[in-house]
Amino acid sequence: MTKYVGALDQGTTSTRFMIFDHAGGVVAIHQKEHEQIYPKPGWVEHDPMEIWARSQEVIAGALKNAGITAADLAAVGITNQRETAVVWDKTTGKPVYNAIVWQDTRTDVYVNEFGKDGGQDRFRAKVGLPLATYFSGPKIKWVLDNVEGARAKADAGQLLFGNIDTWCIWNLTGGVNGGVHVTDVSNASRTMLMNLETLDWDPEIMAVMGVPRSMLPAIKASSEVYGTCVGELAGVPVAGDLGDQQAALFGQTCFSAGEAKNTYGTGCFMLLNTGEKAVPSKSGLLTTLGYKIGDKPAVYALEGSIAITGALVQWLRDNLGMITSSAEVEALANSVEDNGGVYFVPAFSGLFAPYWKSDARGVIAGLTRYVTKGHIARAVLEATAWQTREVLDAMNADSGVALTALKVDGGMVFNNTLMQFQADVLGVPVIRPKVAETTALGAAYAAGLAVGYWAEVEDLRANWAKDHEWHPQMDAAKRDAEYAQWKKAVTRTFDWVD
Repeated sequence: MTKYVGALDQGTTSTRFMIFDHAGGVVAIHQKEHEQIYPKPGWVEHDPMEIWARSQEVIAGALKNAGITAADLAAVGITNQRETAVVWDKTTGKPVYNAIVWQDTRTDVYVNEFGKDGGQDRFRAKVGLPLATYFSGPKIKWVLDNVEGARAKADAGQLLFGNIDTWCIWNLTGGVNGGVHVTDVSNASRTMLMNLETLDWDPEIMAVMGVPRSMLPAIKASSEVYGTCVGELAGVPVAGDLGDQQAALFGQTCFSAGEAKNTYGTGCFMLLNTGEKAVPSKSGLLTTLGYKIGDKPAVYALEGSIAITGALVQWLRDNLGMITSSAEVEALANSVEDNGGVYFVPAFSGLFAPYWKSDARGVIAGLTRYVTKGHIARAVLEATAWQTREVLDAMNADSGVALTALKVDGGMVFNNTLMQFQADVLGVPVIRPKVAETTALGAAYAAGLAVGYWAEVEDLRANWAKDHEWHPQMDAAKRDAEYAQWKKAVTRTFDWVD
């Protein structure tokens, strides 16, 4: 048997390539950051060519670190920042514009226009999503409407669209020389263009948004062979594709209905497996595709998306200079006993779940002369936990199942202060697995399953192991009082943008 499986994990702030063994253990990793481009307030872009260059560099770096070649890999999977839209020319392989990132709010004009007929939930019954700047569909329209010549080229069948998974797979498999133009159900479900029932692009919504079908990738299962790599990974099948949050759900082995995970990254994303049934949300959550393995039925999930969590720590570091590295935030927060009455609601690009208010903006509430930077740091960490509590409340309401524990992953789960506070405000245990990088692991699992490296989905459960568990220590009365203060602070962010 070939020894390993690889995963290209293309995230919002960095790209990494990870190599895993059969037990799900990390063999090697290489990671590089890419530039965050902010042309105007509310606009967030990435350079797709830089992302592809970084992808090639980290693939080569990880293979070197492991002391192996492409021949030692059974397959490679892709996982990616979702809703970040790339439009490129299929003859030149060059983007016609920068990638428009999921955090970008420039499409609010379109979102408001679409909502005039049917409101924010106009397409929700079909796609499981509210009208919001978050999703890819309106971003495609913005490119076609605003980049000179793009609309004509699209109509002539010259342009291709993809979330970042599609862009990476197309380039990995040859680009202009026969690159495969595909996506999987989990990524397609984040465009606002895919029908949850048919698992195909919806003609009505494509017409409303002015997106030609010729631009859109073929929708595939999350685990199947899409094509074969050229270049550094020559000969290796590309066989897994999952949006980052669905990949984490899969990597956390949440294969049964009612199992949930929360990923703490740039944003925070909680997903609850709802089985082979799409559960409509009445509480502001997203109904999304969890994953689809080969020709087996698709598995659905409820998702609560929070725009700004880890990004708030970066903001404290880069914009305010209060810390010099993200790791310092924990020590600064622990220099005080509590938040000093301060609540920080980071609605930098509006509020996502469960509010969906694109006109909200960030607020620091409760400031007095007593407050120090330690209190601000603590409020920054607590913001992540409170936002997660709001999403969990919505999940409990929608699913009718009270969560008994929360599996967590992502970069922030090594902040013990945050994890303890998270358990305190949820009132349930919080569990960190041994392999915290479950996003890349999920993509590797999907790819390995497609080529028989792992035989069955259930075989993967044996790989999951607990690293640490936090139990609630806060009394209920204090939790309720502080949550009420948080809720009050959230209302202060509403309707800020006219």
